[in-house]
Amino acid sequence: MPSAPNAPAAAAQQAPEQGSPGSIHGVVVDRDGTVCEGAHVSLTQAGPAASSARVAISGSDGRFVFGNVPAGSFKITIFSDGFATQLIPGFLHQGESYEAPPVRLLVTTAQSEVRVSASQVEVAQELFKDEEEQRVFGVIPNFYVAYAPDAPPLTSRQKFHLAWRSSIDPITLLATGAFAGIEQAENSFSGYGQGAQGYAKRYAANYADNFIGTMIGAAILPSLLKQDPRYFYKGTGSTRSRIFYAIANAVVCKGDNGQWQTNYSSLSASLASGGISNLYYPAADRNGVSLTFENTGFGIASSAVGNLFQEFVVRKLTPKLPNFGGSKP
Repeated sequence: MPSAPNAPAAAAQQAPEQGSPGSIHGVVVDRDGTVCEGAHVSLTQAGPAASSARVAISGSDGRFVFGNVPAGSFKITIFSDGFATQLIPGFLHQGESYEAPPVRLLVTTAQSEVRVSASQVEVAQELFKDEEEQRVFGVIPNFYVAYAPDAPPLTSRQKFHLAWRSSIDPITLLATGAFAGIEQAENSFSGYGQGAQGYAKRYAANYADNFIGTMIGAAILPSLLKQDPRYFYKGTGSTRSRIFYAIANAVVCKGDNGQWQTNYSSLSASLASGGISNLYYPAADRNGVSLTFENTGFGIASSAVGNLFQEFVVRKLTPKLPNFGGSKP
């Protein structure tokens, strides 16, 4: 009499693969092999990994990226006005970085390309409006955090708009005044003196530090270097992995092409703003290069601490966040 199959073993064979999520990425090109910017790429999964479709927009290099994808079968749909819809089925293994084969779309006219590019701007603008409303306790600006999974990059105009709005926000002005008052009480930068004139100088120096750093690090350099000045909320994985992710984001960032890279914008901005500050700080408090690098190191450390708060605390304190479909805190 044949022995019965081992029940646990049979169940294991039938159970779907589970484990570490992976990523799916690829590039969209036209029939001549030229990259296509602004194509809509939809990811759907079947079985236990099924969820509502996730949508990404191909970047300026034609690439699209889906991160934190559960293992299992999937289907990628590439579509846009004026293009024939393309389907790519596949299977993602645990922790796999899946590179989809190049997707070729038939571009019929230049007018079609213009419409696709406009669609990308519309998607980015919609998310941008939501980010402008993000405030801790409904009051403190929290503009530079992207909670939406696979959020499209900001345009240069949006980067400058966000930097300007952050710099003139009433909370920014009040915080600047508070810091100036603390410095006045401690007689920091004694060369400014005391009284109303000393306070005004401290206020102006603090505001100049913030304004210059924000404009250079969040608008000018990100536009030139095509880097995203926002912190991309992770919200998933182990506590340890999220801690490492938050700290690493003090020196790395997402490029406008969706790829992670060294945050040259922030690092260079710290050096530049530190050097410029030597022009208006009292002569006795100007330490030249040493002060510049000291301020840069302090800025990196402060960014790491800020990112940790963003990853574990701030979202819970930010009311009325739109439902982006991402992970809950």
